[in-house]
Amino acid sequence: MKNGLLVWNIVLTVIAGYLLFSHFGGKQKTAGSKNTAGRDSTANSSAFRIAYFVMDSIENNFVMVKDVKEEITKREEEYNNSLSKLEYPYQKKLQEYRDKEKNGTLTQADVEQAPMVLKQLEEKIRGLKLSLDQEYQDFVMRRNLNVKKKIEDFLIEYNKTRNFSYIVSYEQGLFYYKDTAYNITSDLVKGLNDEYKTKKD
Repeated sequence: MKNGLLVWNIVLTVIAGYLLFSHFGGKQKTAGSKNTAGRDSTANSSAFRIAYFVMDSIENNFVMVKDVKEEITKREEEYNNSLSKLEYPYQKKLQEYRDKEKNGTLTQADVEQAPMVLKQLEEKIRGLKLSLDQEYQDFVMRRNLNVKKKIEDFLIEYNKTRNFSYIVSYEQGLFYYKDTAYNITSDLVKGLNDEYKTKKD
């Protein structure tokens, strides 16, 4: 449940990989058609630039991410406490039957009712737990999407004067070479934090 940002990182990486593959595939076809017409296929190659940012650095240095992690941790504690409270009536009733059995005060009516009473409590707990699970998952998803949207909105404004074709999240194992000249992580961290601090104040 704490890995909401990790899931989002993986999804973002897959999308970035797909976009790169699509672009280079389309570029090769275009280059082939230009060569057939006798034109220089490298004429527009300098216009294509990719910038990247290191997601680990964003997660470690973007204040909003830290705040969201704290919110999620707090919500998870509340979730766990709520689960404990849900199970209390069931455990109490079960212990009540056990005590009666131990003391020899368990009646025939208790023996007949116990399975039904305990089953009803189990079903009630299961329903409430599903509701709590959904509520918690929705909360985590909304907060992670807020972070993602904040990064996307910032990059849209940031790129208006940079003209990168793509800005991708760097993940180890996916990219085998990177030119640090196109690493915009520090710009992104500073810009996001400045913007977040202004809105937070």
